[in-house]
Amino acid sequence: MATNTKRKESMADRVYEALKDDIFEFRLIPGDKFSEGDVGTRLNASRTPVREALYRLQREGFVEVLFRSGWQVKPFDFQQVEELYDLRITLERAAMHKICQLPEMPQSVRTLTAIWNPDHPSERAVGSTVRALDESFHCDLVSAAGNREMTRIHREITDRLRIIRRLDFTRDDRIDATYLEHAEILEAIRAGHAVEAADRLTNHIRISQKAVREITMEKIREAAEAHQSSLRTSLENLAKT
Repeated sequence: MATNTKRKESMADRVYEALKDDIFEFRLIPGDKFSEGDVGTRLNASRTPVREALYRLQREGFVEVLFRSGWQVKPFDFQQVEELYDLRITLERAAMHKICQLPEMPQSVRTLTAIWNPDHPSERAVGSTVRALDESFHCDLVSAAGNREMTRIHREITDRLRIIRRLDFTRDDRIDATYLEHAEILEAIRAGHAVEAADRLTNHIRISQKAVREITMEKIREAAEAHQSSLRTSLENLAKT
């Protein structure tokens, strides 16, 4: 019995990771509809692990169930994204002021300074590593302020924005800008200039926000065009038979 349960959990995890990757890579685009049977057939999985994976993705806000119509990838709510960014900025600005009022600079700030001021450009992180480091940069700064509830709420916002924030690191110019802007924010913090640090941070986040919105729209447009091209090809092949 225990072995069967573990096998089901493993299959549900596999389905979850596969679907999440499809969503993140825009193979499934916002608004795409599908059934549990579609997923099961494609991933060679039974109904139970597929349903468990979909419910997990639903809790995380990536998909939604449709009444008698299966499932769909949740459409982007850009108004909600704007509101989450506003709240994120409010929390991170408050963190800047709290850090600068501390009697001693937190060790995490020193660690971040070393990470975002590499001795040579070749020492910079790439790919998924720089995405993870960027997320840690913002989370570690909020945590350094010492307010546990602020840290918890900020982490929840970070989780909800991850699907689009990751796109900010698909272009080299955005990675270069991130290193420069992070270093400038940390310099202001170490100098005790709370207002400057908060303003630099706000500008940094707003620039990133604008970039990820543009990239998101571009990715959705490209994926939709690819879907339409694939459909036309299928119809043409069907007509020839």
